[in-house]
Amino acid sequence: MAYKKALTATLITLFTATSFAYENEVKVMIKGDQRCITSNGTPNHAIGQFPTRGNPHQFQSQTIQVCVDATPKKSNKVTRRTRGSGISITGIIFRPGTAEWYDEYSPRMFSKRRSSGWNLEGMGPDNTLGMDHENAHVDNRGMYHYHAVSPSLVAHLKNSLIGYGADGFEIHYIGEKAKSSWQLKSGTRPTKPYGTYDGTYNQDYEYISELSDLDECNGMIHNGNYTYFATNTYPFFPRCFVGNVSSDFIHRR
Repeated sequence: MAYKKALTATLITLFTATSFAYENEVKVMIKGDQRCITSNGTPNHAIGQFPTRGNPHQFQSQTIQVCVDATPKKSNKVTRRTRGSGISITGIIFRPGTAEWYDEYSPRMFSKRRSSGWNLEGMGPDNTLGMDHENAHVDNRGMYHYHAVSPSLVAHLKNSLIGYGADGFEIHYIGEKAKSSWQLKSGTRPTKPYGTYDGTYNQDYEYISELSDLDECNGMIHNGNYTYFATNTYPFFPRCFVGNVSSDFIHRR
């Protein structure tokens, strides 16, 4: 893609101190009213060894390119179904949601069939989907993506900005200073798989506005601007959006 105007352009090259050396390359540019982030899909830190238990896929370096609003504005609707939360400043997709649902007829007890109504949470207590030490794993195309905050990503930050939401609003991480307004429900699930609400499924959680200043999308007005926050607890990243979501997060990449 040819870019006419660059507000910022960065190139980061880092190697991990493990037996696996990975190179992170990312460019952030402005094209018209869009902020476009292009990377090789490789993080700036060591990753887990894949395939692994719960994740049969192998990591593949690949071109990631997404564009979001450079000057986002709140719209009159909330968008809830997207293919990701946003992208890190290092060019790795934030994608906390999963395509897996409880399925009593599957040998793994989950599949792509939605009929049960219980959507598997990637950061569930049993690490069913094989997250590594950076709260990430790879999909069937080998694309490495974060389901929750990466400790190594935030350890190297110069400020709290970790990336941009699917609608262009900034995503920041300030640790326990930002607390989610979501919590586990009390009681037990009314249908199969039954059992206590323990965070295995997205439907185990409920939004309680009084719990914190963050709204249901993990955002709030901060320093005069609407801002999303990554949190240490569910939903980890925004899973709904108040601005105009980029088509890059609607259509399959």
